[in-house]
Parts: sequence; C-alpha cells; structure tokens
Amino acid sequence: MIEMENLGPPNSENPIPRLRFAHLPTPVEELSRISERLGGPRLFVKRDDQTGLAFGGNKTRKLEFLVAQAKREGADTLVSAGALQSNHCRQTAAAAAMFGMDCTLVLTGTPSARPDANLLLDKILGARIVHVLDRADRDRVLKETCDAAARAGRRPYLVPYGGSNPAGALAYAFALEELMEQIGRGETGGRVPDYIVFPTSSGGTHAGLTLGKRLYGYPGDILGVSIDESESWLKDRVSALASDASELLGARIEFDHQDVLATDAYCKAGYGVLTDPERRAISLFARTEGLLLDPVYTGRAAAGLLDLIERGYFRKEDTVLFWHTGGQPALFAEGYASTLDRPSGDSDRYSSPKTAASNR
Repeated sequence: MIEMENLGPPNSENPIPRLRFAHLPTPVEELSRISERLGGPRLFVKRDDQTGLAFGGNKTRKLEFLVAQAKREGADTLVSAGALQSNHCRQTAAAAAMFGMDCTLVLTGTPSARPDANLLLDKILGARIVHVLDRADRDRVLKETCDAAARAGRRPYLVPYGGSNPAGALAYAFALEELMEQIGRGETGGRVPDYIVFPTSSGGTHAGLTLGKRLYGYPGDILGVSIDESESWLKDRVSALASDASELLGARIEFDHQDVLATDAYCKAGYGVLTDPERRAISLFARTEGLLLDPVYTGRAAAGLLDLIERGYFRKEDTVLFWHTGGQPALFAEGYASTLDRPSGDSDRYSSPKTAASNR
C-alpha cells in the first residue's frame, strides 16, 4: 500500500502531500559510444523514461505530488489536457487507474481511425477522451469538462497542463537532489556535469531543476532546449514558477531571467513536427547506444544537443548530462512511425565533429 507522506517546513500548517509510486532513483548511464563518435564532450543520460508508470516519463515525478493533492482534497476524478499523443495525459490516466480514480482527458488534434501509441494507452487505461480540433478552444473545453463533472456529482481535480504548477515543479527540485546524491556516489565517473540538457515546454521540469540548482548547490548550467515556446516566454514562465515552488518549502526565493538558461533555436518547425535533425538524433542514439528517444521532446532536445556539440558550444573536456524525460510510446504513432524508418543520413554528419570556440 502506498502511504501519504507530508513534506515542507517544520510545523507547517499546509504541508506538501506526496505519494511515492515512481521508480526512483532513476539510473544515470554513460553514453560512451556517442561521446567517442563525437570526439567529446563526455556524455551521460539520466533515465527518467524509467520512472515506471505506464512506460514512465518525467510527469510521473510530478504526479506523485499532484495526485496526493487530489486525494487530500477528496477528488475522485482527474481531469487534464494535452496534445493527442500527450505523454503527460498517458501518465495521468495511469495514475488515476492506480488510485481508483476516474480520468477525463481533453486532447487536441484529429484522431486517426484506429487509436495508436499514447492515445491507445489512454483508452486501455480507462480514460474518457474529449477531442478538441483547435488548440485555441482547449482551455474553454477543459473548464467546461471540469464544470460538467462537478454538476454530475463528481469531485474533479484539474491536473495542470504538463503537470506544471508549483507542486509539480517541486518534484524536479527533489530530482536534482537525487542527481546530486548520485554524483556523490560516483555515478558520473567522479565528475560533476558542467551542463544538464533537457527538453522544456510547459516549464515545470525546467523550474524545478532551476530551483534545485539553488537549493542543492549544483554548480553547472541547466540548459532547456525549447520544444515549442520562445526563449522570452520560458524565462518569464520558469523564473515565476521556480519562485512560487520555493515558497512551498518555506521562505520564498526570487528568480529572474538571469537564472534561466534556454534556447529556442530548435523549435521553429513547430510543436510535434518531426524534421531531419530529430530523425538523425533518434537514429544516432538508437544505433549507437541502444537508447530510444521520442519524436517530440527528447528527439528535439537531443538534436539541439548534437548541434551545440558540433558548433563547439561545449568544450571537449566538459561533462554533459542529458535528462531523458521519456515519451517513447509516441514512436508508434502513425504520423511518426511512417517516417522514422527512412535513412537518417547521420553517418557522415556525426563522424567528424567541427572545432569551434567554446561559448563558456
């Protein structure tokens, strides 16, 4: 049985509830073959694709806090929203099933005749699906869905998009504490990573890592590769969310734009659009390390990482940790699967890295 625990400052009137169901700590592994192929830097990966909840992913950490809050409030239904192939929604549906709750998902996009990948898993997990064709209508439909559930006698809890509210972000502050403990045990070869690189979108993971850096003394840089948002939006969102999350632990810590490192150089194609750089990154990680990325988040972030390496952003002697946020079920979505078996053309591109001045 999973017991509720409470976190937060001593004698707090509003302790932070948590249900521990993620498979933690997730492993840290060295990507020695890719590092050798690229000629440096030394690469590691943090495997949050192995958090254990219905194929895992980064949202599982956040749901430990969000489902706990829902249970504390007496909710019997989780309601959330995302894209048609949302990893967040798949994990939300699984968490609802685990704790005997209903789940309704508001998903944007046109479904195929036969549900596949994450959408298929949503249905297997028992979620009720509300389809919205235009993303501009999603917030309105989400509110209407919550209101309708309440009128029908349910007790809905609205899980924020991407699990990205202060409590959800707090999960990744603790995730950075977990990583610092692994570094202390020598799981990164006795070296503290100079950089942590990961995909960022709704800002919760980014904010949590930013807060964790301050709380647990991580000395390196935390670089979010944007999946769909502008750098300025991310700086606004992440700094505000990290500040709000800090307050849950006691005294508020104010973060500003200078505390947030992000790049929007790799998201111009748009959300969920699979281009050649993502395809090459997915192929390289799979064929060199046997490591599967997803076509939307980690594929795009890895493509950014590889481009930064190629352009000399990192020094060859640096250590870089890639935080794998999961999402592999989307590989089986019809729109992606039909293009991923094409030749990637990566063999020449990644055999002889360029040399350039470091940005550091």
